[in-house]
Amino acid sequence: MSPYIALSILVVYFAVLIAISVYTSRGADTNTFFTANKQSPWYLVAFAMIGTSLSGVTFISVPGAVGRIQFSYFQVVLGYILGYLFIGTVLMPLYYRLNLVSIYTYLEQRFGFWAYKTGSAFFLLSRTLGSAVRLYVAAQVLQLAMYNGLGIPFEVSVLITIALIWVYTFKGGVKTIIITDTLQTTFLVTAVALTIYLVAKELNYSFGGMVTAISDSEYSRIFFCDDPKDNKYFWKQFLSGAFIAITMTGMDQDLMQKNLTCKNIGEAQKNMFWFTITLTFVNLMFMSLGVLLYFYAQSKNIAIPAKTDDLYAMLALNHFGVHEGTAGVVVAITFLIGITAATYASSDSALTALTTSFCIDFMNVATKPEAERARIKHWVHIGFSVLFYIVIVLFNRMNSKEVITAVFDIAGYTYGPLLGLFAFGLYTKRTVNDNLTPLACLAGPVITYILSQNSEAWFGGYKIGFERLMLNGLIVFIGLLLISKMKKTALAR
Repeated sequence: MSPYIALSILVVYFAVLIAISVYTSRGADTNTFFTANKQSPWYLVAFAMIGTSLSGVTFISVPGAVGRIQFSYFQVVLGYILGYLFIGTVLMPLYYRLNLVSIYTYLEQRFGFWAYKTGSAFFLLSRTLGSAVRLYVAAQVLQLAMYNGLGIPFEVSVLITIALIWVYTFKGGVKTIIITDTLQTTFLVTAVALTIYLVAKELNYSFGGMVTAISDSEYSRIFFCDDPKDNKYFWKQFLSGAFIAITMTGMDQDLMQKNLTCKNIGEAQKNMFWFTITLTFVNLMFMSLGVLLYFYAQSKNIAIPAKTDDLYAMLALNHFGVHEGTAGVVVAITFLIGITAATYASSDSALTALTTSFCIDFMNVATKPEAERARIKHWVHIGFSVLFYIVIVLFNRMNSKEVITAVFDIAGYTYGPLLGLFAFGLYTKRTVNDNLTPLACLAGPVITYILSQNSEAWFGGYKIGFERLMLNGLIVFIGLLLISKMKKTALAR
């Protein structure tokens, strides 16, 4: 694809996003930025959350990973369903009952100052690193599709990308993002559907023939129940998926901020129900697409890239758009829009959530007049944009793993303390020595890392994978138990 065509597409795309931002931010204040004045329709929130949850990591990595791990990732997705059920029935009612803006204020009410600051700090760390990785995916694709051809280096292209995100989020905040992410989710799903259609057509598959070919292929195995030492083992994947959903959605300010913009808990629960169904189906589409991409590459004698993350991008930009006529060009264009939409839907939301959390949890803006709130919000928003840029550039120079693995590695260590804190608060009636809470939360990731690095040698060949999140949370829970005493509290369940 010509870099000038790609540039034109990107210009039009962001013009639309900025136009939406201008419209939705009219009359906006900091309450609009943080909560969308609690007027968001549940169906828009549900659809917007799809794009935020999937990101460019899913868009790129999941189809490519099918060649190595088959459909085993769907075991994780099934775990998500259990996790989302817990969120909708336990966490969201709690958040609405306490009328929270930052969900981490629950920790202050339940434990105290240091637990509150520690929980929020771990979210800031988790989201900054995780979202930077996700944005890194889109930045690399845009670099390949457009910026290399224009002679623009990676560091400059990333700066442009982040600046564009800042432009359309700085005023309307979460209100703008719910609308733009709904649009971006539409682009994402359309890109996948069109690619599936084109590849099936090129392989002469009817819809039924396509379904049969995918289900009969060596790639379509879902359940792995034979070897507990295998990273694909069902119970490891399923339980990890449940806890990943609970922590990375239910204990994450980013996604919960969207949920908390609904009018009431009933609307929010409807959003979570339909979000769960749609997300499960969309993930299945991504994995099915992966099988078709491998079929296509084999039929055309195209070498599979050593880094499977590159498979979808390589085929969409270098083969479909060059060799498959008008339909292929359409797919190449929608791929570019889809990967951009997927990652920007995640990154813009994260930038707003990080700004919200820092302003409320560390700058205490709730007690300040509106003019000062707006000024603080503005500079914090800029600060996190700069931080995103620095992390992405560093990650580009240091990363050697597949992106999806890197994201979950990060999450396993940084979301664990949140899991331990919330679980202890919800399911015990004990209070903690609040001054020691940061130590208990730091011990979790450190001990988990040591165990992960030595698990094969210490546990008879058993290798800790995605389940490190559960292990981390358990260690933090035990640490909190050791520094606690029995005392009833109104907020404990």
